[in-house]
Amino acid sequence: MSRLILPLVFGIVGTAILVSLGTWQVRRLAEKEAYLAAIEARIGDAPVSVPMTPDATADRFLAVTTTGTMTDDELHVLVSTKTLGAGYRIIAAFETEEGRRVMIDRGFVALEDKDAPRQTGAMRLSGNLHWPEEIDSFTPDNDVAGNIWFSRDVPTMATALGTEPILIIARQSSPSDPRVTPLPVDTSGIPNDHLEYIVTWYGLAIVWALMTLYYLLRMRKPKKA
Repeated sequence: MSRLILPLVFGIVGTAILVSLGTWQVRRLAEKEAYLAAIEARIGDAPVSVPMTPDATADRFLAVTTTGTMTDDELHVLVSTKTLGAGYRIIAAFETEEGRRVMIDRGFVALEDKDAPRQTGAMRLSGNLHWPEEIDSFTPDNDVAGNIWFSRDVPTMATALGTEPILIIARQSSPSDPRVTPLPVDTSGIPNDHLEYIVTWYGLAIVWALMTLYYLLRMRKPKKA
């Protein structure tokens, strides 16, 4: 009987680990679905004026509109999209009619158009407030001298452009610039693979438990003389 203890413990621990991973993915799925629902609920709302002191949590994805002057003060964030390929997001300083200076994520340009002239001057635009979370341990340092950025960190960009720490992801602008492709906030590019992970981890837990049971039953059988 003692020879069954080690494989039994091994089987229980392995199953418990796999079940805990599956349960963690269940929580992540709920969080991701709530996150996506929050985006969908807000991005299509009627736009309002930009709040004086927007909150990064309460006002995330808030639909806004503003009128003012698009400047040529820009930051270029290196990106790659499935449909457009590699290029840059253009983050520009925008001076509103009320005298404020905020940031606009104008959209995408190809690599070769990084330093090409763009539509500036009087403009009316609508979009969504956003505070992207794009920095992790693998994110390179920005090449400030070459104006090549690797993340949209709102406070850092605001300091570089001399604006309020407010970023509007443009959805529409008038006049529009045909050389810039807007990349508005939506949920199409946000992966949600947690259901697959749930099935995988729970499936592995079932297989692990069955294999343990099979092994224990085989060990209990008396050996033939």
